[in-house]
Amino acid sequence: MSMVDVLSGGPPAPSRADDGGAGGKDRASAGLIAPALVLVVGVFAVPLAIMLWRAVSEPELGFANFGWYLSDAVQREVLVRTFGTGIEVTAICLLLGYPYAYAMVAAGPKLRMVMTFVVLVPFWTSLMVRTFAWVILLQDDGPLHSALTALGFDDVQLIRTNLGVVIGMSQILLPFMVLPLYAVMSGIDRRLVLASSSLGARPITSFFRVWLPLSLPGVGAGCLMVFISSLGFYVTPALLGAPDDSLISQQIYVQVNSLLQWGRGGAMGVVLLVVTFVVLAVLMLLMRRSRKVQTA
Repeated sequence: MSMVDVLSGGPPAPSRADDGGAGGKDRASAGLIAPALVLVVGVFAVPLAIMLWRAVSEPELGFANFGWYLSDAVQREVLVRTFGTGIEVTAICLLLGYPYAYAMVAAGPKLRMVMTFVVLVPFWTSLMVRTFAWVILLQDDGPLHSALTALGFDDVQLIRTNLGVVIGMSQILLPFMVLPLYAVMSGIDRRLVLASSSLGARPITSFFRVWLPLSLPGVGAGCLMVFISSLGFYVTPALLGAPDDSLISQQIYVQVNSLLQWGRGGAMGVVLLVVTFVVLAVLMLLMRRSRKVQTA
C-alpha cells in the first residue's frame, strides 16, 4: 500500500482484471460441475419426475393410485417384507463383514492383498451368473441341501423361500459392507488398543470401548449401502424366491410389464422412495447423535 492509499483511507478498489480472474474461476468451476449436474438431472431427476407424473395422472389425474396401494393389504405386506429382507441382509453382511474387515487390517501385506482380491472378485462376475450359481447350490438336490440332509435337517428348503433370497443377496452385497469397514478401520491407530491394554483393560473391553466406537462410521456407511441396495433387488428374488414371497421390485415389474398399469407402478416406486428417505433421515439422525456422544 502506497502513501497515497494511506492518506486516502484505504486500499485501491480491485481492478477489472481481478474481477475477470474471479469470474473466470467461477466459470471454470461451473464447467467442472456441469457434466455431473447433467448426469444427475438426466439419470435421476427426469425419470423420477416422469414416474411421479404417471403416478398422479394415469389413468386419470389424482391420487387414486396411492389410495389403491396404501389400502391393499397384500401390497403393504410386500412392502414390509421388502424392508424386513433388507434388514436381515444388512445384519448378516455386518456379522460377516466386520470380522473380515478387521482381519484385513490385522493381516500382513501379502495376506491382505489376497483378502482384498477375494472381496473384489464378485465385482468382476455378472450378477446373473452369480444368481444362477446360487440356484444350483440351493436347489433341492444341490450340494447344500444334500449336506443339510446328511446332518439330519431334512425339512429345510433353501430355494423358492425367503431364506434362499437372503442367502443370495447377502453374498452379493457383502463387498459393499466390507470395503467401507476396511476403509475406516485402516485409518484407526491400533496403538490406542495397545494403550488401553497397558492400562489394564481386557481385550474385549478394549474392543468395545476403543475399537468399536472408532469404527462406527464404517458400520453406518456399510449398513446404508447394503440396506439401500437391497431394496431394489429384482433378479435374485425372482430366481431364488417364490411368488408368495415376492418383494416390491417384482410387484412393480408385474404392474408395469404384465398389467401395463404404469400409474400403479409409479405410485409403488414413489412410496418406496419416500419410505427409504424417511429411513435414511432417521439413520443419519442416529449417526449424528452417536458422533456427538463420542465427542462429548
